[in-house]
Amino acid sequence: MEVLTRQGHKIDFCEKTFYNHVGKDEFPIKPEQLPMGRYRRRKRETPLLSRKHEKLKGESIENRPAQINDRTEPGHHEMDLVVAARGGKKALLVFTERTTRFQHIILIKDKTQKNVISAINRLEHRMRLEKFHTLFKSIPCDNGVEFQNFDGIEKSVFSKTKKRTKVYFAHPYSFYERGSNENAYRLIRRFLPKGSTFDKLRQRDVQKLARWMNKKTRKLFAGMSANDKAKEFGLNFKPEKT
Repeated sequence: MEVLTRQGHKIDFCEKTFYNHVGKDEFPIKPEQLPMGRYRRRKRETPLLSRKHEKLKGESIENRPAQINDRTEPGHHEMDLVVAARGGKKALLVFTERTTRFQHIILIKDKTQKNVISAINRLEHRMRLEKFHTLFKSIPCDNGVEFQNFDGIEKSVFSKTKKRTKVYFAHPYSFYERGSNENAYRLIRRFLPKGSTFDKLRQRDVQKLARWMNKKTRKLFAGMSANDKAKEFGLNFKPEKT
């Protein structure tokens, strides 16, 4: 809607109203053709659940500092996996910076701990330790098996003593704790819908998708993009020259 407004079109209705009329078959398009499918009301955030999985290791998201929770300090990411249809091995490792919503997407061979850590190692190697530590100060993720080797995720490839990031684990079934990841997931599914396979994807394909997401204007930022917000905060995600 904000794009049409900036282009000079007069919009005298909200997004929810538009989705409601489409749902009533008042337009020659169907809800599934829209980016968000059927409009859904945002669910009220429920109180934090106590962590019941005693076998899980690592630090709970409950212990995350306040400046991370309120998004006032840039350089904190959310991490998740987007998987292909059943039978497909490849997956997308997605990082979403919480303040700017800047995206990194890495194609991995399968959703094993080994390949998750290898992908993060490559990203750190390209950025170098100090830059990676500045831009990836913390990474919350879910309790999936692929993220349980938190020591491997935190350990730097450049130092035996320094950690490159801090990993926090979200509560089970508490998707709102990684809301930026969830919004990124919806954008990715516009191009890679559920049931599709990633077998023919290449890293350049997912980089192209990430560039589109980072250039996309956002209502949250009054028409600015993630790229614009990253520049505003002085964040440079480009790899260091070697």
